[in-house]
Amino acid sequence: MLIDSHCHLNFPDLANRIDDIRANMAAADVTHALVISVNAPRYPEVLALAEQFDNFYATVGVHPDEQTVPEFSLEDLLAAAAHPKVVGIGETGLDYHWHKGELTWQRDRFRLHIQAARQTGLPLIVHTREAAEDTLAILREEGAAEVGGVMHCFTEDWTVAQAALDLGFYISLSGIVTFKNAAVVKDVARRVPLDRLLVETDAPYLAPMPHRGKTNEPAFVRHVAEHIADLRGVPFATLAEATTANFFRLFSKVPHGV
Repeated sequence: MLIDSHCHLNFPDLANRIDDIRANMAAADVTHALVISVNAPRYPEVLALAEQFDNFYATVGVHPDEQTVPEFSLEDLLAAAAHPKVVGIGETGLDYHWHKGELTWQRDRFRLHIQAARQTGLPLIVHTREAAEDTLAILREEGAAEVGGVMHCFTEDWTVAQAALDLGFYISLSGIVTFKNAAVVKDVARRVPLDRLLVETDAPYLAPMPHRGKTNEPAFVRHVAEHIADLRGVPFATLAEATTANFFRLFSKVPHGV
């Protein structure tokens, strides 16, 4: 069995296909999906999916690309985190690819999310793009190692992966690892300790081979896991069992078998 540890099922390309998505998940033996919050206005959509389906869970947070949306206060995040189906804080982090110049607002938001994670004990879902040094620095400064979390859709090199692992974080790999030109990500996939690895789709984005260019969905996480198993030279069942156990260990609020 597999778990899609990061997807956006409330996004338009997927929200009107939930029944098909769930059927495809079952066919691929993908048992759970974690639906990720990216902003406050659309957070109710994320929560509604988690409330409607036993095997969907939610997070609460604001993506670093979302500059002008209404913000969650610390109190908002703490209140949302009390919900039984909300199991993580994020996604949050830093993105210097799409945003340039004065980015204090982005770093302040990231710090707020880390504070919420520390107060709730829920793990962080961290997005970082062209900002690894600052991301790691803020995680250290804010004591994120106390709660840990996951570096989602990891695209950095092994040095950054090691630093994140040293902070107690997991590394999650997406369909990017299946791309021919993703040598750096493939290297990380071979080297991350098996007990610190997660798999994800980031659906509807980044569909893995052989579906590259199409709308991604949780069932396709199987292709990610199969490719990583091949890279590591381990049976698919071993990789699937490990990443599933890792998900339940990190997102400990999710009951096993539900």
